[in-house]
Amino acid sequence: MCNFIGENSFFGRRCVWVNGPVIVGVGPSGLAVSACLREQGIPFVVIERFDCIASLWQKHTYDRVKLHLPKKFCQLPRLPFPQEYPEYPSKKQFITYLENYAETFDIKSHFNECVLSAKYDEACHFWRVVTVSKTDLTRFETEYMGQMLVVATGENAEGVVPKIDGLEEFSGEVIHAKDYKSGKSYNGKKVLVVGSGNSGMEVSLDLSNHNAKPSMVVRSSVHVLPREIMGKSTFDLAMMLMKWIPLWLVDKLLLILTWFILGNTQNYGIKRPSLGPLQLKNHHGKTLVLDIGAFQKIRSGDITVVPGIKRFNRNSVDLVNGETVDIDSVVLATGYRSNVPY
Repeated sequence: MCNFIGENSFFGRRCVWVNGPVIVGVGPSGLAVSACLREQGIPFVVIERFDCIASLWQKHTYDRVKLHLPKKFCQLPRLPFPQEYPEYPSKKQFITYLENYAETFDIKSHFNECVLSAKYDEACHFWRVVTVSKTDLTRFETEYMGQMLVVATGENAEGVVPKIDGLEEFSGEVIHAKDYKSGKSYNGKKVLVVGSGNSGMEVSLDLSNHNAKPSMVVRSSVHVLPREIMGKSTFDLAMMLMKWIPLWLVDKLLLILTWFILGNTQNYGIKRPSLGPLQLKNHHGKTLVLDIGAFQKIRSGDITVVPGIKRFNRNSVDLVNGETVDIDSVVLATGYRSNVPY
């Protein structure tokens, strides 16, 4: 698979030649690539900065999370989900599936190695990937050299924390959704959830289910669709319709059916974009929200929808409509980004 071609003890760096791709990240994408390479008999090395596979799922998801899409759309190559799994597997079931996947295809990863740099050597025509491993006493660097590099660190590798006036002055707890686990500790508290995507909606739902009082910031327009329409997955229905009719017409049909199920979301402070949900994803990469119960909580008043934030105070937040809302905690469901550029 790889050859050790030298070690420089002064710099604490070893050099490793890889006879196949260097794969960075051992989440679902890294596992899938590794399995397909293994099946073709192509050697590879997998590098992972954390101490486990699928670290985003294991370390940075809330307890109640389930797959939002049917399992047939989420299974990895060459190994379907167990037949006894439900249509929307839980976090625990998905992690178990991924661990079994790694074992089935004998995918051995180099854990606790963080990539410092990855550069293509134009003169030698191969990649140089430098990683660092740290313990309490040592810091050790490894340089992997190979002709191919696969970056499989995901679209959601890092949480986005926006700059909001006064946030540093707020006296309560402030966390990103990636660090949120459960609403148990928020019982009776007034929690501001900043963001109205899938994470914001689901965190608000979980908080409400644990008797917290969530207010969800909806700053811009967003498409909210039911996860299922007439007992069929909305995503599955869209994929089927796209085989026969154009994308804009699929959007029209989905929005008509959604109106019959959810009604006019604008009546509850959630405006829809002018572009349809699938067209919006296709042209701008903005993901629609698949509702699993949060909208019913909004209609009942258990989740309060508020507009954009003007600034935070010590124990409250000023909104752009002139209102001031008292709050105890803040959850930033403000999205994620890829770490590939840096």
